[in-house]
Amino acid sequence: MTKPDFSQMSRQELRAYILAHRDDDEAIEVLIRMGNPHSRVYPFPQTEEDLKTMEEILQAKLASNG
Repeated sequence: MTKPDFSQMSRQELRAYILAHRDDDEAIEVLIRMGNPHSRVYPFPQTEEDLKTMEEILQAKLASNG
């Protein structure tokens, strides 16, 4: 059996493939590298103030997740 071209698959198609082929590590890695298109993107901290802001955001996220 030949593997499909994961780079040509949509995120939904790849997720469905992984659910059917749970041992396919290559497919899982491709999905992880794709990332979540709905995730918020934060800029890398450039100053001390940016770093402090990022720490506050992370602390708030950790507190909200229990």
